Amino acid sequence: MRRRVIAGTAVLLATGGLVLAQQGARPLSPDGAAQAQVLGTWTKGERPAFTLGRETYQGGKWIEITYGRPLQRGRDLFGAGENYGKAALDVGSPTLPAPPVWRAGANVSTRLKTEVQLTFGDKTVPAGEYSLFIDLKPSVWTLIVSSWPAQLKFDPKDKSALWGAYGYTPEKDVARVPMKVDALPFAVEQLTFSFLDMTNDSGRLAIMWGKVMASAPFKASMAP
Repeated sequence: MRRRVIAGTAVLLATGGLVLAQQGARPLSPDGAAQAQVLGTWTKGERPAFTLGRETYQGGKWIEITYGRPLQRGRDLFGAGENYGKAALDVGSPTLPAPPVWRAGANVSTRLKTEVQLTFGDKTVPAGEYSLFIDLKPSVWTLIVSSWPAQLKFDPKDKSALWGAYGYTPEKDVARVPMKVDALPFAVEQLTFSFLDMTNDSGRLAIMWGKVMASAPFKASMAP
């Protein structure tokens, strides 16, 4: 009986160690995604669907942002004065200087995949895949939609694609969009992209971190 208890205890300790090891291996900036579906139609079929409203959304087109989600962990995220935005940029080195724009995420470059044409003010972004960056200025953020491809693993010798915002240059910009910057009445611990105020063909693309939210309204349409 005593041997069984000892053996059982050993299994529990081993299992607990495995759980702790797995927790310790958790990435500091987990992967995340934000999605919206537009231009579809809610339809009632012959049989009610197991959804809110008992209808099926048909013909919808997807808009998705995939990104790394760093946590604040007590840091001053954006700073002030002449140092505004510098802390959010990738840390540079003598051989790899800090980029001029923020990757707006972590690890692999933040990516936008859209099945529809997006219009931000007078700027049009055709359906496709893009990298997203943000130019940080006090109370004036600019969303950058870029055709730069993303590296899946960091390779400083690869000049045809980017890791984060390292090596960013503006010649591949598809659109530069002013963002409205708001102070939140609460603090968001983990960087979060979201789609706000959505209708069937419009909404706001938003990013929240700390007590700051920046957003840009858009319209969705099929390409003419």
